[in-house]
Amino acid sequence: MEQELERALLVGVDIGEEEDFGHSMEELESLAQACGMQVAGIITQRLDTPNKAFYVGPGKVEEIREYAGQCEAEVVIFDNALSPSQIRNLQQELSMPILDRTTLILDIFAIRAQTREAKLQVETARLQYLLPRLVGMHEALSRQGGASGSMSSKGAGEKKLELDRRKIERRISELRKELAEVEQGRNVQRKQRMHSRIPQVALVGYTNAGKSTVMNRLVEQYGRASEKTVLEKDMLFATLDTSVRTIDTGDNKPFFLVDTVGFIHKIPHGLIKAFHSTLEEVRYADLLVQVVDVSDPQYRQHMEVTRQTLNELEAGDIPMVMVYNKSDLCDREYPRLAGDNVYMAAATGSGMEELISLIQEKVYADYVDCTFLFPYTQGGTASYFMEHATVLKQEYREDGLYLEVNCHRQDGLYLEVNCHRQDAGKYQQYVKTIGKNTGIGKV
Repeated sequence: MEQELERALLVGVDIGEEEDFGHSMEELESLAQACGMQVAGIITQRLDTPNKAFYVGPGKVEEIREYAGQCEAEVVIFDNALSPSQIRNLQQELSMPILDRTTLILDIFAIRAQTREAKLQVETARLQYLLPRLVGMHEALSRQGGASGSMSSKGAGEKKLELDRRKIERRISELRKELAEVEQGRNVQRKQRMHSRIPQVALVGYTNAGKSTVMNRLVEQYGRASEKTVLEKDMLFATLDTSVRTIDTGDNKPFFLVDTVGFIHKIPHGLIKAFHSTLEEVRYADLLVQVVDVSDPQYRQHMEVTRQTLNELEAGDIPMVMVYNKSDLCDREYPRLAGDNVYMAAATGSGMEELISLIQEKVYADYVDCTFLFPYTQGGTASYFMEHATVLKQEYREDGLYLEVNCHRQDGLYLEVNCHRQDAGKYQQYVKTIGKNTGIGKV
């Protein structure tokens, strides 16, 4: 027997600030469905400014009450963040639960959170949002608290509201300590990746644009055998956990690929703060790959939301390439590479080769072609280049191992330092640079 879904009435106020108010309401409907609710009806109102007491006009409150009864709604959801007093006033007038857009998104995050870190981050954000809204949330909060137990330090007359506030503040403090421990572990992993000097590429973009799908196709084609795919589902915020995978095409030009939580219009600021350690992975990326659902009529607005969110994360200056995903669902030629733009269909795997070539071109831009002749007595140094560079040509000659490689400029520093450390006087004999040298340092 299927569980009956909670029926929700959606309410929106158009004050002229939205570029497309209708799309915002459609997104609110998708959010409600993602939270496991059934949308019973929608009410909108046009105002110059939101009403301070009720958000909607006083007359609209009566209309909401009547319509909620007609459509048998069990909860009313508003398409914006409500103040504590607005929530209290609306609950008193409507006598039913009131949610706003922020609360709805937090509820979705709570449902989707799987890892310990994600659960801690979501709980922190929910409690921080709840704390100033305790007044009037429900009648029980106005009753007197008991006088026994550890919560009675202020005496028998302390209100339950004050007890609840203190409980929440203490719990937030505990959560922050736990998150600090998790973040410390994440920092260790990040430092290890940075020490390896393997480039880091972060997938960013609006929720449900196809970031996880792009990652999975790349992992399936170029990932290591031990690498697992991530959750891939056509829904808002299908995954909240930052995943890191190693992508290696076999030409010694691997990179770490990071899948991040999707952005959304009117994303709660508390969520960005709570997910700071997770989203911080974006700031350390060498390249951002913005995935855009080009089949969505509002995709340009989604790109603007992504731009604003990246700026808030202090990641707006990181080099970026654009992936126009789901090109198969609209009138777009694909797969196609046009400058820093890739038109593709990740669901079918079309366009992955173009994307890989563009990513490698960007993150390995500091690589140069060089030729070396290593004496056989210095096999260790030659092995370093064979492991960390793309070998274009290899020959075993009488006087040593001849290599033509594509390597990072800084590898030349490694070569020079190790040469001089061994014996500066024999540096000329230690390694000979043959043919065209493009920046490693002439011998």
